[in-house]
Amino acid sequence: MNVNTKANAQGEGSLGGVVLFGPPTAGKDTVSAALTGLDARYGQLTKIKVGTGRTTGYRMADGEELAALRAAGRLVLETRRYGNTYAIDRDDLDTMTRVGRIPLVHIGSMGHLRSFTGAVRQPWLCVLLWVPRDVCEQRSRGRGDRDTGDRLAAWDEALADLGTVPDGEEPFDLLMRTDHTDPAGAAESIARAHAHHRGERDRAAGLAAFLGEAATAER
Repeated sequence: MNVNTKANAQGEGSLGGVVLFGPPTAGKDTVSAALTGLDARYGQLTKIKVGTGRTTGYRMADGEELAALRAAGRLVLETRRYGNTYAIDRDDLDTMTRVGRIPLVHIGSMGHLRSFTGAVRQPWLCVLLWVPRDVCEQRSRGRGDRDTGDRLAAWDEALADLGTVPDGEEPFDLLMRTDHTDPAGAAESIARAHAHHRGERDRAAGLAAFLGEAATAER
């Protein structure tokens, strides 16, 4: 969906949920918690997970169940990472929105973002949460991560991925530096934008200019 189509769709009907996109330590979990605390209608969507490792926060499934959901056309997004498969079930989204909840979904690549926004039934508010690389390192070390190097590599991948966005494509409604605002302030801006069916940023600035300013600030 291009920017104009997205804007028209938002003007014609209500938004779905909120996508939070950003590198490690940018604050996706923290901002999600702040949104839930601000307004109980917000809630992080429980993703399906097929694989090993952490189970908390996921709906665990096996390959057979996932294949059945895929065959039924219920998978809005399916991704693979760290040897596991993660998926979003359309029925889970519909269940939340049917009872007046506002789903929060974390997405980590432009390809996945395009797939998701192309598959959902309503436009969603798409938010980029960003921090400079040095802030990513400081936050990771400050919270005791043992894999800070991997998180910095993921930050590099996120920047490179965003750098592939063609000129004129503006996939995000809000561009936010979480080292410049606290979680409560970020949550208030997102909730306000969602309530008014629009982003609040200066679209003239654009994604490339935003990332350029963040890089300059880092130095």
